[in-house]
Amino acid sequence: MNLDALYSELTLKANAKLALVVLDGLGDVATREQGYVTPLEAAATPNLDALAKDSAQGRMFPLGPGITPGSGPGHLGLFGYDPLEYQVGRGVIEALGLGMELLPGDVCARANFATLDTKGVVTDRRAGRIPTETCEKLCAMLAAKVKKIGDTQILIQAGKEHRFVVVFRGKNLEGPLTDADPNREGFAIPTVKPRDPKNAGQNKMAKLIGDFYKLALPIIANEKPANGFLMRGIAHQPHLPLFEDRYKLKPAALAVYPMYKGLAQLVGMKKIEGPRTIKEQFERYLAEYDNFDFFFIHYKYPDKYGEDGNFPAKRKAIEEFDEALPILLRKKPDVLAITGDHSTPCVIKGHSWHPQPVLLHSPYSGCDKLERFTETGANCGSLGLFEAKYLIRLMQANARLFDKFGA
Repeated sequence: MNLDALYSELTLKANAKLALVVLDGLGDVATREQGYVTPLEAAATPNLDALAKDSAQGRMFPLGPGITPGSGPGHLGLFGYDPLEYQVGRGVIEALGLGMELLPGDVCARANFATLDTKGVVTDRRAGRIPTETCEKLCAMLAAKVKKIGDTQILIQAGKEHRFVVVFRGKNLEGPLTDADPNREGFAIPTVKPRDPKNAGQNKMAKLIGDFYKLALPIIANEKPANGFLMRGIAHQPHLPLFEDRYKLKPAALAVYPMYKGLAQLVGMKKIEGPRTIKEQFERYLAEYDNFDFFFIHYKYPDKYGEDGNFPAKRKAIEEFDEALPILLRKKPDVLAITGDHSTPCVIKGHSWHPQPVLLHSPYSGCDKLERFTETGANCGSLGLFEAKYLIRLMQANARLFDKFGA
């Protein structure tokens, strides 16, 4: 019997409320230039500090030591799905989050508008984070002129800011492919390749991506600053076991950005639409408290400002979260976990391999008697260092949702 099967065998049905609150990209690293503190340590967080004194803390690897995760693997791990076993392309997640109805065989790509120089070298991977309205205009231009390539239909949907999705709908298409994204400035857009060179569907898909670039790039070549685009997470939709079947918990998701809605939908969580700020998300949590057993609440901004290398803004985003936290605590769940899906250090300006801090609060979590919730404090916590895929199991245990194993 594997460990997941054992957990399933031990799982009990009970009246408990669990909440997983994710500050995207929360973790960071202290450097001399930052005064040897992280944004979380520098932030004024009186509400997190008060909670920390009655909670357990630790650090989590999203995947394994030294591996930098994308947002998809980072969140799937938090949902208890081994990211190495359940690999999902980012395009699929983004498409679902935007409300697109996917059909079997559809291949999706997550795309960014970007800035290219005269030689086709990427000078800004996010085109200055163009406004959503500009993204919508550019997507309309592309959709009007690139509707079909051969026997494949092309569907283009704008997302937030510089992000959009392209869905390829045709016969015998498969992913995954390599990215049409150098993942850094100073390089040209790479040609996509099949992950399995012997796979005919992947080879067909790789040619389609090349053809799409040839048709689409000239359409926006004179636009500023978004005169190009990058594509990654090119894959088809996989089958994942439903969250409710795995954990006997009715789940809901409160997220603003499409990708995180898509991740939640992929595992069967109910997307709750409407809230735009963390205060509104917590207010909606209160309103929905009796309707669900498990709440996933996502807060994007620490990651956004970490990617910009903006230490003061990341610190302020954490402080704004802390200011809103008492709203959620009006109906404190039986088990509350507060963490990140990965670390996004300001010094790196991107995701990293550093373990993210985690706070776990319940009547049974124990009190580590730490004064604050920080990376430094979490290093001393009773949860220790563990893989993120076990967090949901610790939450279940703290909700008394497991039977005893053995005599």
